[in-house]
Amino acid sequence: MKRKLLCSLIAGIGLATAGLAQAQISDNVVKIGVLTDMSGLYADLAGPGSATAAKMAVDDYLKATKSSLKVEVVAADHQNKADVGASIARKWFDSERVDAIADVPTSSVALAVHEVAREKGKLLLNSGAASSDLTGKLCSPNTVHWTYDTWMLANGTGSAIVKTGGNTWFFLTADYAFGHALERDTSAVVTKGGGKVLGSVKVPLATQDFSSFLLQAQSSKAKIIGLANAGGDTINSIKQAAEFGITKGGQNLAGLLVFLADVHGLGLQTAQGLILTETFYWDLNDQTRAWSKRFAAANGGKYPTMVQAGVYASVLHYLKAIDAGKTDDGTKTVVKMKELPTDDPLFGKGVIRADGRKIHPAYLFEVKKPAESKGPYDYYKLRATIPADQAFRPIDQGECPLVAKK
Repeated sequence: MKRKLLCSLIAGIGLATAGLAQAQISDNVVKIGVLTDMSGLYADLAGPGSATAAKMAVDDYLKATKSSLKVEVVAADHQNKADVGASIARKWFDSERVDAIADVPTSSVALAVHEVAREKGKLLLNSGAASSDLTGKLCSPNTVHWTYDTWMLANGTGSAIVKTGGNTWFFLTADYAFGHALERDTSAVVTKGGGKVLGSVKVPLATQDFSSFLLQAQSSKAKIIGLANAGGDTINSIKQAAEFGITKGGQNLAGLLVFLADVHGLGLQTAQGLILTETFYWDLNDQTRAWSKRFAAANGGKYPTMVQAGVYASVLHYLKAIDAGKTDDGTKTVVKMKELPTDDPLFGKGVIRADGRKIHPAYLFEVKKPAESKGPYDYYKLRATIPADQAFRPIDQGECPLVAKK
């Protein structure tokens, strides 16, 4: 009789523990919101493709692990406006039971959502925004910055160009947080390398006519015109620079943030020779090729950018951390994400540092000439691999308050 009672008690404790573990998943559902640019100048490099990547990550994780998690993915357009992005984030967190927000291209929007996630104890899986301030002086215990940032871009593309003689610069800078941070970080690299910044001009987001800004750059006589912009702005500025004959006049363009989607939009005839830095390219290895073909099939034939790859990889690791920690509490899950080594088919093995910065290699590419390309999206040739421990800003230089000072 006593033995039977003991067995019943043990069984009861087991059921109670299982119930407790399940109760730590809020509403018994993990809900991920993909907040992105669905219709503007960043829609091709993020947008619907980022939502597709998040859904692929969920499907692949649940299939591979046989996890009992229930996961939902929703998406919204932040219109590249910080107030719109923050409003959607608050609504999602407060009344729509969203646990984590992924992607968020446009640094001004990401910085706003970053603060909302901190306030609400939720989680931001940033892939689309570039500002290195997200893991610097403005770092948060609720943000993981996955794919790339302005420090990485400056020290990849900027440093390579200075080393090959591009020692005088003029910047065309997108007039918001991302552009300002990219100009700042690249200027520091140019100056450190012995170069000189001759000037810059701030350009409104989504500008259609770059003529007056390009004339200022042309008259500066700088060897390098640094394009501290992205997406549609990069495409338009490069196309109009070609019309002005700027490169024929002896000046060179440095696309400081160029995506595969931009090169596709420009065409190799216009984009050939551009040097750029990315952390993912579909043709790096067998794993990236296999995943990218699956992604393209689900994304209307369009191959993935590094932002979309970052959404996939960050969601995979997020779900792994939830299963390991038995909770979808935002702050606790970030702690678990930092404890677990990262390992996925797109970025390989890595870590998430105390400041929230995800660490992995970066790659310096050159855009192929038309004759070198074997077909659509065969656009890059690898010039150099930047090791993971060199690709991103040293942790003690970011001024992140989460990092213990030595």
